[in-house]
Amino acid sequence: MDSMKTELVSAIHLQEVELQEKPAEAQQDRTSTTNNNHDQKFTVEEAVETIGFGRFHILLFVIMGATSIVEAMEIMLLAVVSPEIRCEWHLEDWQVALVSTMVFLGFMVCGVLSGYISDRYGRRKVVVGGFVWGAYFSLLTSFAPTYGWFIFLRSMVGCGVAGVSQGFVLKTEFIPAKYRAFLLPLATIFWMTGSVLIIVLGMLVVPTLGWRWMIRLSITPSVILIFLFKFIPESARYNVSAGNVDAALKTLQRIAKMNRASLPAGRLVEPAVKDRGNWRILLSSSWRRTSLLLWYSWFVASFAYYGSVLSSSELLEKNLLCVTNADPEHQVKHRHQDGLCYCIPFGTGDYQTLLISSLGEVALVPLNIALLNVFGRKTTLTVLQLITAFLFMMVNICTTMFGFTVLLFLLRSLVSMNFNVVYIYTAEVYPTVARSLGMGFCTSFSRIGGMIAPFIAQVLMSQSVILALTPFAVACVVCALGNFLLPIETRGRALLQNS
Repeated sequence: MDSMKTELVSAIHLQEVELQEKPAEAQQDRTSTTNNNHDQKFTVEEAVETIGFGRFHILLFVIMGATSIVEAMEIMLLAVVSPEIRCEWHLEDWQVALVSTMVFLGFMVCGVLSGYISDRYGRRKVVVGGFVWGAYFSLLTSFAPTYGWFIFLRSMVGCGVAGVSQGFVLKTEFIPAKYRAFLLPLATIFWMTGSVLIIVLGMLVVPTLGWRWMIRLSITPSVILIFLFKFIPESARYNVSAGNVDAALKTLQRIAKMNRASLPAGRLVEPAVKDRGNWRILLSSSWRRTSLLLWYSWFVASFAYYGSVLSSSELLEKNLLCVTNADPEHQVKHRHQDGLCYCIPFGTGDYQTLLISSLGEVALVPLNIALLNVFGRKTTLTVLQLITAFLFMMVNICTTMFGFTVLLFLLRSLVSMNFNVVYIYTAEVYPTVARSLGMGFCTSFSRIGGMIAPFIAQVLMSQSVILALTPFAVACVVCALGNFLLPIETRGRALLQNS
């Protein structure tokens, strides 16, 4: 009996010891797990890829894509309003061309400035500021009393559009690598929407209320977007480069929650970078060749795009087309023995031709996506530029009005695709510390092309159609050859954080 009691007491004592040891072991396991999690680290790139694509990116795509609507409306407005201001102020060809040039001058000067501020102080601030600035000066343009005031105010609008264009960088930095080649080309839909909106506004408003009311109504999307930007956070990549890791983490947690996903295990760790927005990075040994070739590619992309837009507007307005079945509307000539005919307003058919050609900017988006994913960015740029050069020379061939519309449709498709690819490549190739500045320099060089294009498309065109179209074709061929020298292919590559 005593032995049984002794065994029972021993068993109870052993159980108490085990119960005391288990919490200690569990606590030790929890501590070990916490330490392991604490030791684990992840970067913004890893977080973006882990979160994947979801509801946040749809919201981002719609709101940021809509920035292209505003940019397109402000740029395409020049093609629609040119006949009206030429008539109102009796402008010479070079004076009409100077309007576009001053807009691109404002864009060029503020392009580098907006890129520097964006890398130093944040992408979101620059984009929102660009919207407010652009909308304000665009509204003032509608009250311009003289030609001088008009070109000054439009140059200020160009400065605002330069800030808006930084939205492409903000959008790119949130999109996972495998989705960039699909989503970024689709943004062309928004640019096309802006082009169509301004042409429809011109068709409906200009004949009745005049060009001033068309401009006033055109700022409506800018005002709406200013309020929608509260749903878009600052770039997490920018925040970590600025040393604000907590803000970056909160942004990533918010995105993960919206996408119903989780962040990688561990803690967000990335070093702050002191030389953000340093232009010397762009010309360092690692990036010099890329920068120089990209600057020329952007010059040609803008030169060809605005050359196609302004050439088509000029050919229609001045009836310079070689049309085999021209109607009476297209037989009124711009030049007479007595001098220039200042007032040849767009007819309904002209607006329809511009409208159809604008739709061409999205017609080949599936082809663009396929080229980007199969052949990569560099080869796609080369192919697009060679075909663009061929189509520019085709415009000089005598054809029917329907044939010209089809040709213009294809040309606008190709130049738009080319601009889209060079945008994507630039946003992917530069590191976060200089991405916005790199984009700013590139857009500034593109505006040099935009500044030159009007004097060829709107001044030289009156003298000779073939002489005006040849520079655009030659520039595209030279650029296509230069693309072989680009040292980096960015297809499927992660975005770099620093150089």
